[in-house]
Amino acid sequence: MPQLLIELFSEEIPARMQAGAARDLERMAAERLKAAGLAYEALTTYAGPRRLTLVVEGLPSATPDRSEEVKGPRTSAPDQALDGFLRKTGLAKDQLTERDGVWFGVLSSTGQATTAIIPDMVDQIVRGFPWPKSMRWGSGTLRWVRPLKRIVALFDGAVVPFEIDGIASGETTEGHRFLGSGQPFTVKDFADYRSKLEREFVLLDVADRKLRILDGAKAACAARGLALVDDDGLLDEVAGLAEWPTPILGDMDPQFLDLPPEVVRLSMKVHQKYFAVRDPATHKLAPNFLVVANVEASDGGQALAAGNSRVLSARLNDARFFWDEDLKVGFGAWNDKLKGVTFHAKLGTLHARVERIAALAREIAPLVGADPDQAEAAARLAKADLASGMVGEFPELQGVMGGYYARAFGHPDAVADAIRDHYKPQGPADTVPTAPLTVAVALADKLDTLVGFFAIDEKPTGSKDPFALRRAALGVIRLVLENGVRPNWWNLLGEASDLTGIKASRDETIVAVREFFVDRLIVLLRDQGQRHDLVRAVFGVGDDDLVRIVRRVEALDGFLSTDDGANLLAGYKRASNILRAEAKKGDVPTGMVQTGLPGQPEEEVALAFAVGAAGTAVDAALDTEDFAAAMTALAGLRGPVDAFFDKVLVNSDVAEERDNRLKLLGQVRDVMGRVADFGQVGG
Repeated sequence: MPQLLIELFSEEIPARMQAGAARDLERMAAERLKAAGLAYEALTTYAGPRRLTLVVEGLPSATPDRSEEVKGPRTSAPDQALDGFLRKTGLAKDQLTERDGVWFGVLSSTGQATTAIIPDMVDQIVRGFPWPKSMRWGSGTLRWVRPLKRIVALFDGAVVPFEIDGIASGETTEGHRFLGSGQPFTVKDFADYRSKLEREFVLLDVADRKLRILDGAKAACAARGLALVDDDGLLDEVAGLAEWPTPILGDMDPQFLDLPPEVVRLSMKVHQKYFAVRDPATHKLAPNFLVVANVEASDGGQALAAGNSRVLSARLNDARFFWDEDLKVGFGAWNDKLKGVTFHAKLGTLHARVERIAALAREIAPLVGADPDQAEAAARLAKADLASGMVGEFPELQGVMGGYYARAFGHPDAVADAIRDHYKPQGPADTVPTAPLTVAVALADKLDTLVGFFAIDEKPTGSKDPFALRRAALGVIRLVLENGVRPNWWNLLGEASDLTGIKASRDETIVAVREFFVDRLIVLLRDQGQRHDLVRAVFGVGDDDLVRIVRRVEALDGFLSTDDGANLLAGYKRASNILRAEAKKGDVPTGMVQTGLPGQPEEEVALAFAVGAAGTAVDAALDTEDFAAAMTALAGLRGPVDAFFDKVLVNSDVAEERDNRLKLLGQVRDVMGRVADFGQVGG
């Protein structure tokens, strides 16, 4: 079947926008083809430094003929209703049929040629394209990320003629700006287009550009006995900067290697888009860099490498200046500066925030095995580097530079590590600190953030989370779970709330933050394959120990996956439904269940004894946090519960029997409810 090829050729598209542009082009084209009734076999998009490309395989030459029955007014309706229906559909009354007192008509349309649909589709895409930033040029009205130069539009090998703001579609495109022939060339289909682009030194697919970069970079490093420092983010960026990427290994002044390696790497990456290089024997940075050029130089890149080396030296000299100047200042002056920096209008300055974190870290320290004095001291230094020159230039190094400066000023390694790592974990893939001092400061930092913003009613809403509170909560949860921290959350959150000085919403804030932790824990466990309803069920018994909740959820999940668990859950729900219905009528009887009543069914007696035994066993298991044993005790109820519902009539005509059986069902629910709120379990 025919193929559609569209290329939108422009001046340079920023690398950061290319991946999103490819996705948007795919989405917009798919939506419009579907709306036109055009099915296809495959749709692929490509984005590069100067072009967006769409290729659609297996498009039909025309849309299918359509026939649709439409329902009109009732035959008894006023004439005005019928007239309106006829005007809307374009039908005549003699084209209608009557069925069951209602008028029906058939709307038919002949299929439209695909070539007639493409011009409007491309026009809509171009004019409505959601670039983050766009521009106008010349005297036209069209907006595009950069001036649009050419449009290739081929369907089944033939040009689809149209014009957008003076730019006519055709079959002509251009190759590499420098390496290509410099002459526009024509293409006839996607295979011809792709092969000719490659001959003109353009790699269309970003995956091919990345592979060329990695292969060339690793080969250049290996030839010198070096290794490339992997950086996926930088690879994505430089693959969008060059149509024919050519890695070149350069040398840098070795004297800069006495700077912190993070400073060297960030100077290379942020300012110059260079890859760092390491010595595989020592795993330390080597006095080299890897630049990705957009040309193939006749001298093998020597001149390019030398020029880039001079530029890098200038950048690293700037970094050295910040390093040297910061070492003349120190933590005291930086902390004084924080007194004049507002953290949030309702939460005070950064200095006030440091004071809160320090007080919290002191409270948390005994819970994680850290020294309270040292935890407070580390917390007071943790944010100071925000006022340093280096972090002012490279905000990404906050915490990291604080750790280096702490060592340079003679602070203990544990304090320096706590300063360096207290922002961790910053995402699901980030490592979780385990050093007690670091855990204390990291927890204090995140709890102050959460409680503070919840106290001033700046909670996340929908997809908006401007203060990264979801990330902070997930960080707390991971720190707690992976380090086995088990605080009294009410007391700890209360302390954090008191430190904000916002008293009006104290209890509401604590409750909201605890619930927020549960929501984030549900997300975390769901990502690990657990059921969200089980977290709610465990939290429903009033337990807010996150470590214990996770262990309960794991045990509950294992129990419910067995036949005993599934059947007992069904019995629980049946008992709960009966008790709920009785509660609507009035008070549900409670108290001691009697045995030995005249004519009492043996199944009722058996369940009464089973519930008593299960309650004792469950309590003992919960006291020792042996949740597997608690589930085993509940499993023992499965048989007696099944037999009870099979043989015993709960709503007996005899009031004494009925009350006794309702009491028994209440006890079944209560015993199970000590383990989890089974009413919140789905199934």
